[in-house]
Amino acid sequence: MSAAQAAANDTAPRLALEAVSRAFDGTAAVREVSLTVEAGEVVCLLGPSGCGKSTSLRIAAGVERQDAGRVLIDGQPVSDDRGHAPPEGRSVGLMFQDYALFPHLTVAENVAFGLRGRRARDRQAVVADYLLRVGLKGYGEKYPHQLSGGEQQRVALARALAPRPRVMLMDEPFSGLDTRLRDEVREETLSILKREGTAVLMVTHEPDEAMRMADRIALMREGRIVQVGAPYHVYNYPVDRKAAAFFSDLNIIHGVVRDRQTDTPFGLFLTPKMRDQADVEIIARPQHIKIVEDAGEGGTRPLVTPADGMPAHGRVLRARFTGAQSLIEVTMDHDGSVLKVTVPYAWLPEPGTPVWLSLRRDRCFLFPCVNQRVVETPWAAE
Repeated sequence: MSAAQAAANDTAPRLALEAVSRAFDGTAAVREVSLTVEAGEVVCLLGPSGCGKSTSLRIAAGVERQDAGRVLIDGQPVSDDRGHAPPEGRSVGLMFQDYALFPHLTVAENVAFGLRGRRARDRQAVVADYLLRVGLKGYGEKYPHQLSGGEQQRVALARALAPRPRVMLMDEPFSGLDTRLRDEVREETLSILKREGTAVLMVTHEPDEAMRMADRIALMREGRIVQVGAPYHVYNYPVDRKAAAFFSDLNIIHGVVRDRQTDTPFGLFLTPKMRDQADVEIIARPQHIKIVEDAGEGGTRPLVTPADGMPAHGRVLRARFTGAQSLIEVTMDHDGSVLKVTVPYAWLPEPGTPVWLSLRRDRCFLFPCVNQRVVETPWAAE
């Protein structure tokens, strides 16, 4: 390797997909996907089933070959129109949801599987080290069927990490675990990967998992990456309504722009960037609507801050306690629409209870209606 190549490698992303595309039987599964992962970074490919995220991961691994585009590791192509390196030639670790442990091999033999070609003493030392790291010291002579699901997942992690891969590729690795165990193993895995400084590309369809695990989230839809950013940014600045809806329930208030403002049950919203007479949707998450119980049949309107705007009146349709919060559905007097509100405590008002609602304007999103052919560019409603 030349000095120039070495210098380029030092500054290049650990993993890069460049305009990668793949089709099956004429149907596009991945469309011009470009993404980078730095050393020590966790990037989550997030999206619904069938959006192309697992195919993208398989292309990065070398299990699948793209029809167009390139895959690079440390700045060096490992798959392009001139050549294609197999998984074992890419220094990548693979973890899947079924763990893929060899049932006839002991835990130690499973972990050592990727260390073939090394001296026996070296293999034993590496296996012991990684079993210690994943909290399985003394488990080397056991077989996979003697382990719990969480322990099997840790063995799979140790096996993937033992060869010291530069890139770890993970496809729904925690989906087979129950909720409490999943949280525990996920946090342990993240801690180990961060200490190793490994570049991690992980596929998941669960927004909560991506928010917990990722340094950056790449949101996929219909084979394309539609938004990339830190979890906070993707959640709070969604590129369109579908992106916002992937992370939580939404309340959608329809309106029509007139003279650069839109009338709603919560008062006028400034919409200066929308054309006049455009149909628009003002989007609010349930936790960003405040609720005040009405003291008496449409009585005195509650005082609100300027950021909350005008309150709107409605009646409780139903209320449910979900454990961490209460979900209240309210039928609005203005137009009969139903808005969802969450409160961080147990509160179960009777159906028909009159309430006032106010809206956090600084937490609303404004988009053209989905049936309009307008470029969707969000901004906080003012």
